[in-house]
Amino acid sequence: MLEITVALVLVLAGLIYVFMTWNFDYWKKRNVPGPKPTIFMGNYPNMYTMKKHTVYDIDKIYHEYKKHSDAVGVYGARSPQLLVISPELARRVFVSDFKSFHDNEISLMMDEKTDFIFANNPFSLAGEKWKKRRADVTPGLTQGRIKTVYPVTNEVCLKMSAWLNKQLKANAPEGINAKDLCLRFTTEMVTDCVLGLKAESFTDNPTPIMSHTKDLFSQPFTFLLYFIIVSTFPALRALFKLRFIPLATEKFFISLMQSAIDARRSQLAAGKQFERVDFLDYILQLAEKRNLDTRGLTAHTMTFLLDGFETTAGVLSHLLLLLGRDEQVQQRLRDEITANLNSQGIVEFEKLNDLPFLDACIQECIRLFPPAFMSNKLCTETIELPNKNGSTIKVERGTTVLVPHYSFMADEEFFPNPQDFQPDRFMQPDAAKTYRERGVFMAFGDGPRICIGMRFALANIKAATVEMLTKFDVSVNPKTRKDNILEPTSFLSTLKGGIWLNFKARQ
Repeated sequence: MLEITVALVLVLAGLIYVFMTWNFDYWKKRNVPGPKPTIFMGNYPNMYTMKKHTVYDIDKIYHEYKKHSDAVGVYGARSPQLLVISPELARRVFVSDFKSFHDNEISLMMDEKTDFIFANNPFSLAGEKWKKRRADVTPGLTQGRIKTVYPVTNEVCLKMSAWLNKQLKANAPEGINAKDLCLRFTTEMVTDCVLGLKAESFTDNPTPIMSHTKDLFSQPFTFLLYFIIVSTFPALRALFKLRFIPLATEKFFISLMQSAIDARRSQLAAGKQFERVDFLDYILQLAEKRNLDTRGLTAHTMTFLLDGFETTAGVLSHLLLLLGRDEQVQQRLRDEITANLNSQGIVEFEKLNDLPFLDACIQECIRLFPPAFMSNKLCTETIELPNKNGSTIKVERGTTVLVPHYSFMADEEFFPNPQDFQPDRFMQPDAAKTYRERGVFMAFGDGPRICIGMRFALANIKAATVEMLTKFDVSVNPKTRKDNILEPTSFLSTLKGGIWLNFKARQ
């Protein structure tokens, strides 16, 4: 009996091994080079061990093959993927060959039944649905509308300064949690600019908006588990879909949206003209045009909210970290800001985009801590791509193509001393544009799917930076690490252990 049991176990183990590895010759059959995968983990061991961020697995492969290949074959668990190594080829994926890489991989992992809100976000939408949604949303984020709500942003900046002064009186030895500070700012600012409501993030009794915002980006272990399972069994993506936005959070934002609509319509019914033509004003016009119900309105509005909460807060907190580490750069930026303040102590909107060193600091911050460290594109139309050895790579429809933004932006070849904060890299005229056209710097993506909310995010990062550097000296609390190692468990790029800063009010 024991012998039979042992034999069955060995047979089962053999079957599992064969199943897990039978696809490992996918790229070899196509003469595409690449590192040898391991059973269960493929080429991303840190996705499972969480000892380091997965970006370091990708970066290791990138440096191993960059001299010899434009792209290499890798495996997520047992699923073949193409990792782009050449920046020029990366730009082709985003721009010139866009029709063959039209969609993001996440479009396969969700649908309206499972996650109505995120499935209707332009990031997740595919094909003509994406094209239509982007055409709907883009007019709501014009420079004119951003200018209209700029006074709201400055009001939120004043609330932030008052809150900071209050915290300084507590004199906490660990300093201020920069991510918490910046998330309070973006939650208050975006909620007011988009919905015309107050999140009260800088009070002792904030509304639930901020806690639900945190829930959006504090995904449980099951979120990672889903990616592991569908990488191992890709067919399951057709049966089981991912929910990014928790159900309770979806219900909360639908209710919040209804409150905003009711408040705005009651004002209009009372004959009161709202004082600004904001994003909600545009969404309500769109609702009439598209005959949207509250749920549909919320899906459209969450495009503004999702793009404005976490990623903007992340860039702002890392910018404060880098300025806090370098007193000379901080003062140089403060001098530029001070020279452009008006009599009310703010930089007028028209001048906000005419501060070259502020732009350079933000671009360099994003280079060091890109919110999206890579892009997972989906091949939507079979194409042949060139490789360095003179051969071509046939990328078949349905293949996942990875573009490792972090590896390009942390490469010594393109950015000498890549871990150093050197804003002067971006002080040459059109430096960011030049780097982007070379494929080595994609702060907000590139091509037709470039980030819709880019200008809105930059305006608010700049306004917050102006406020804080005008009124405070920023330094790094000893609790914060001195290197740029990324948090292993975060799917956005963020400093391991968090960012803790000291603020000192300026006289």
